[in-house]
Formats: sequence, C-alpha cells, structure tokens
Amino acid sequence: MPLPETMFCAQQIKIPPELPDILKQFTKAAIRTQPRDVLQWAAAYFSALSKGEPLPVKERIEMPLATEKTDAGLTPGLLKILHKQLSPKGMVNVAELKEKWKHLCLPEEQLKAILQLDDFGEEVEWMKVLALGCSVLGGSLLSSMKHACEILTRDPEGGAARVPFETFSFLYSYLASIDGEMPEEKTEAFLHRIKEQADQQTGMVLLRNFLTQPSTLF
Repeated sequence: MPLPETMFCAQQIKIPPELPDILKQFTKAAIRTQPRDVLQWAAAYFSALSKGEPLPVKERIEMPLATEKTDAGLTPGLLKILHKQLSPKGMVNVAELKEKWKHLCLPEEQLKAILQLDDFGEEVEWMKVLALGCSVLGGSLLSSMKHACEILTRDPEGGAARVPFETFSFLYSYLASIDGEMPEEKTEAFLHRIKEQADQQTGMVLLRNFLTQPSTLF
C-alpha cells in the first residue's frame, strides 16, 4: 500500500536565499549562449560555477548571418569563452581542450581539423590554437587577424579593438607560416609598417592599421 503523500505548508518549505539569483543568472546565461545541448552545457556551467572558474557563457547573443548554417560550429563568441577559460594556462593539455570544446557543444571533428593544421603533441600553446580558430572564422589572413583582435582586446565592443604589437606580430607571423604561401620578407615588411603605426599609438595595433592595407599587397 503506497504511503500517503506528505503535505507541507509554505512555512515549512525553506528556499535557500541564493537559489533564485542562481537560477536567474543561469537562465540569462543560457539565453545568451544558446547551447545546442542545454543539459551538457548546464553541467559544465554549474561545475565551473562551483569551482570558481570562468563560466562557459557568451557576453551577448550572437545572431547568425543569413548565409550561416545553424550547426556551423565555432563562433567568435564561443572562441572568446575558450580564450577566457584556457589563456591563463598558456600551455594546454589537449584532453582539457577537448573537454572544454565539448562543454560548448562544438563538433569534435572541427577541433580535430584545427589541431591537424599544425604538428601539436599532447600539449598545445593556447595562442596558436586561438589563431587557428580565428583562421576558421576568418577565411583570409587579415580577416582572421580582425577576429583575433576583437577577441583579445580590452576595448568595448565596436571600439578600436586595440592589441599590443607583440601579440599581433606573433599571431600574424604564425598564421602566415601555417598558410605557407606568403614569402617571409613580405610578412616582415607588413609587420614593419604596422609597428611604425603602433609606435605612435603606445605600442598598440588598431583594426584600421591593417584593414585599410591594400589587399593586393597583404
């Protein structure tokens, strides 16, 4: 015989005072991030929250372009999440990278294709993975650098997207070497021109410094 259902009055039910805000923030985060697998993403969200780690949450909703597929995979917003989570480590274990990638419900095949672009071992330099991720998003070298600057900058969205010349130079040189079609002297000449401008801007590179360069030359 089933036990009678226990009835509680409102005075007997104690709701943890922090619960409403936790659920509110979680709901807002889910709406901003739009994960393909809500349960998988939620597990990663609360795991990071409990450990005090950067949350797998986009800063804003990304509206897909009309030409994009709904299952396109990596986006600037998701790559920025990975950067916040992994950049403090510098060198990242591939197993951890795969775990973070999975938490964002990204296709495993896409990460595999990215890692195959270079001769990585069990550990990878995060900034190189970031650069390769930007190349997937960008399609061209300068477009890739635009994505990188917008992810790395501390400027507000829509601003100059400034980054230190040293960072810009490292990413540009790396992507140019991976591409393999640009002569080294051409890369050096381009970076020399960029440095001349950066030296007049407290060592910072702005988007306009390279997006206005003649595409036939760079």
